[in-house]
Amino acid sequence: MRLRTVLPSIFIATISLTATPSALAQNQSSSDYDRALAAGYKAQFTCSGLFNGNKDILDIQRDELSGIYDRVAPIVKQLEAVTDFTDKHVRVDYGGPQPRYSIWNPNTGCTAMPIGWKAFMKNGAIHIARPKLDRLAAGALDSKKWPMGAAPFAKGEPVVARAGVDETHWVARKLFNKNNNIYGGNTSAVLIMRGTDILTEQYKRGHDKHTSQRTWSVAKSIGGTFAGYVAHKNGLDVNASLNLWANKDDPRNAITIDDTLRMASGLYSDTAGNRTDPIYMGGSSASERTISWPSQYEPKAKFRYSNNDILLASMAVRKAAPDIHPHHLFDKLGMTRTYAETDWQGNYLLSSQVWTTARDLARLGLLYMHDGVWPYGEKGPERLLPENWRQYVSAASGPQPTRDLGYGATFWLMNNVEGVPKDAISANGNRGQYLVIIPSLDLIIVRRGYDTRKKRFNIQLFTQAIISKL
Repeated sequence: MRLRTVLPSIFIATISLTATPSALAQNQSSSDYDRALAAGYKAQFTCSGLFNGNKDILDIQRDELSGIYDRVAPIVKQLEAVTDFTDKHVRVDYGGPQPRYSIWNPNTGCTAMPIGWKAFMKNGAIHIARPKLDRLAAGALDSKKWPMGAAPFAKGEPVVARAGVDETHWVARKLFNKNNNIYGGNTSAVLIMRGTDILTEQYKRGHDKHTSQRTWSVAKSIGGTFAGYVAHKNGLDVNASLNLWANKDDPRNAITIDDTLRMASGLYSDTAGNRTDPIYMGGSSASERTISWPSQYEPKAKFRYSNNDILLASMAVRKAAPDIHPHHLFDKLGMTRTYAETDWQGNYLLSSQVWTTARDLARLGLLYMHDGVWPYGEKGPERLLPENWRQYVSAASGPQPTRDLGYGATFWLMNNVEGVPKDAISANGNRGQYLVIIPSLDLIIVRRGYDTRKKRFNIQLFTQAIISKL
């Protein structure tokens, strides 16, 4: 079965009349590359939205393929995506030597294949060696009681707590009122939980408790949590060198895992956030791109928010424990609809490419609420993170950003936000992805969205409002 989503295929290029032949050639080369990136973007996020997110194609076009990078946004609209639901891959032709492909597997979701990748065809279908299912299938625990599964307690679902239900429900409801949204943004999901009681849980039309969305940079906090899981399970030392440069005299070998978790590697970044277009859209690999950046500062000397730092940390963690995968941790927490995606060479892209549900993020918050112990497994409480890991990720022991929020180890610190307890931490992602954890109030706030640069969500104001109602 194939679904064709046909969009206009006209490509309009404006060329200066005074351009030199070499400039014209360069413009053509750049536009060709941008088309390849746009095709890769459309293939990847159509694939992820369909097979990770269980989303409708129209929702994907409206939410995942809009409000994106200026470099590719107009081209994405022009390209046609062809989805194979039987073999679970998406193909986008863009006029290059080969179409761009993204291929799904049940462990890690969708993988963007490199520019020029020649699909191996067998009986008219793509044939690729896919890993066997090495995790619980999506929804495998749904019959279990919340929070391990999706089944409600006797009181119903959401769980009705004694205090704060009506108040928090109506504060959250305002997020979906476009005419009276004082918090901004374009909200797709909100979940507020105290203890294991869900005070309110609401979704935009077309989304529900099983809809996965891209986390964007909330993935960094998930990556930091995975580092803690490996540290507990395998003895990983976060103060050890990344050990990713072959030459022992390379000064970059002084960079530790902890430095990268705190955005303090000192490596050069060419753009704010150290954009990773060749990896996310071009089908390059993290192992090829991340180790190529030179040092600009000494490690621990300067805060510089960077995708590259988390990709380096993820590579070092996997090098220390190649047989441990993020989905092993997800299964422990009942996060069966969470996918940590990889590049085509198997490197986890824990800087941005994780897809998850609002409930799965709440489960992650519960793990921190219990300081790394998961109390809800069939065999009873199990420690999954080292003792005091919450204190570790909450400690502003590295250089700090020049803004109102501090930074720990892959988590933002809300310790200077008026009306918010000092122990509040948050995982923040582009387009309005938030997981707020406040241990002293036993409070977890999850907010998902499809915000734009012109319409951003104010998570601090919303957090203050929820706290005031409790």
